[in-house]
Amino acid sequence: MLTDLEIAQKAELKEISEVASSLSIPEKYIRRYGRNIAKISHHYLEELQEKPDGKLVLVTAISPTSAGEGKTTTSIGLAMALNKIGKKTFVTLREPSVGPVMGIKGGAAGGGYSQVLPMEEINLHFTGDFHAVSQAHNLLSAAIDAHIKFDNKLGIDPAMVFWPRTMDMNDRALREIIVGLGGKSNGYPREESFVITPASEVMAIICLSKDIDDLKERLSRIVVARSKNGGFITAKDLKVHGAMAALLKDVLDPNLVQTIEGTPAFVHGGPFANIAHGTNTIIATKMALKLSDYVITEAGFGADLGAEKFLDFVSPVAGFKPSSVVLVASIRALKINGGASKKEINQENLEALRAGFENLKVHHENLRKYGIPVLVALNEFPSDTEKERELFDSLCSANTISYEVSRVWEKGGDGGIEMAEKLVQLVENGSNNYRPIIDLDMPVEEKIKKLAKEIYRAGKVEFLPEAQAKLKLFKKQGLDRLPVIVAKTQYSITDDEKKLGAPSGYTFNVRNLNLSAGAGFIVAVSGNIMLMPGLGEEFCAQQIDVDKNGKISGLF
Repeated sequence: MLTDLEIAQKAELKEISEVASSLSIPEKYIRRYGRNIAKISHHYLEELQEKPDGKLVLVTAISPTSAGEGKTTTSIGLAMALNKIGKKTFVTLREPSVGPVMGIKGGAAGGGYSQVLPMEEINLHFTGDFHAVSQAHNLLSAAIDAHIKFDNKLGIDPAMVFWPRTMDMNDRALREIIVGLGGKSNGYPREESFVITPASEVMAIICLSKDIDDLKERLSRIVVARSKNGGFITAKDLKVHGAMAALLKDVLDPNLVQTIEGTPAFVHGGPFANIAHGTNTIIATKMALKLSDYVITEAGFGADLGAEKFLDFVSPVAGFKPSSVVLVASIRALKINGGASKKEINQENLEALRAGFENLKVHHENLRKYGIPVLVALNEFPSDTEKERELFDSLCSANTISYEVSRVWEKGGDGGIEMAEKLVQLVENGSNNYRPIIDLDMPVEEKIKKLAKEIYRAGKVEFLPEAQAKLKLFKKQGLDRLPVIVAKTQYSITDDEKKLGAPSGYTFNVRNLNLSAGAGFIVAVSGNIMLMPGLGEEFCAQQIDVDKNGKISGLF
């Protein structure tokens, strides 16, 4: 059997100019990065304003497990299948972070015969967007320490600096460090930390900005520290938001690539969904909507994270009206949610499947609350037994859950024809009464309580002392009605990664509240969320290599 990388390397790609030409994108808006990649100027969106929007379909999943659900693979395959049945379709995805690629993922461009290509470039340096985000972020970090050293006219309290440094690599040794050692010429010693680039507020800002002016305004609002008299210090106070925008101006332009079957794809932006909003850029999705009949977009992790944030925050901010949601599941993953171990997932286990189905059921119920049609995509694996498929079918029937089997990993677009046809039927013949669950104007405390009860199925919410103090501060600063992004474990609908399935009635603990004023939201931290991953004893980078001809091996 061929690996994902071997399949990708055997594919024959169209020149990117041919892909752009099929979309009627004028030459003046195209900037090529070699034969198969191009950036499309965000200014092109201004020219498209009078064109109608296509249908927007969100792809999400059950709670993630080590067995794999196949969300990205399904997103790509579904887009290819829609093209095969005559619907002009675009797929919009986030850019992979190099840290997880080198760590446990090994790649994040789909799999099998359902990939976006060129797979190697997308998974590694691509167009340099992550590098530019890191540079802009670290410019602000450096400006803080320079200001403290040279008279500190803003009165920054070194013990109250919130802005970390960043790099796009898993490195646990950088989670908590001391900077400024070596004498006065190196600054003043203080505690510091690193976050991985997708966790940077700058990445979230890129994904939410509509143009350069909006980007500069958002960057200027970033709160980096507090002064000795308790006031907020911003990037604008440090006079570096303009330079940050200069480093980021090209990052605003969506990256155009293609699927293995030539379907156009924007792969652009990359915030994590367990610590930010977890979807690709608003610019890329808006442009794709103007250029196609259907746009398939993906939200990170399970429906309680990326999908909730897309439906309650991103869509209202961007003015999107999603037409449908596709909820991806696999029998293997459901068995793990039902208590089976990873070693047992290839063995028939009807009891674990029945128990784990409750996880799919709760995500499906949650998504239906938004008033839009939901289609479950069952990602097929060779280890699925006939009895397991029959049980899954009967459970879906008993709970009035519409589903279709996805075989896109094995067959590409042809393996998603039935799924695409059922989706079109749901979108074009069903009712769509999309409405967010969370009112953006609600107080922060009420937003969190409603989310915890409606989506996470908690019995009550407890704000720990640090979170209570932040609530008071934000109310005093007039920021207590900003949108809320909940940072929590992706492995459970709760704040405890060990509580699998569909627990309810528990206490949801809010440990802290962090302000992302530039991105325009408050992050409610629940549980132990890690902003800088680490490499394990064995990790994917140990298998990656390149030969004398530049051919890469070892990527999944």
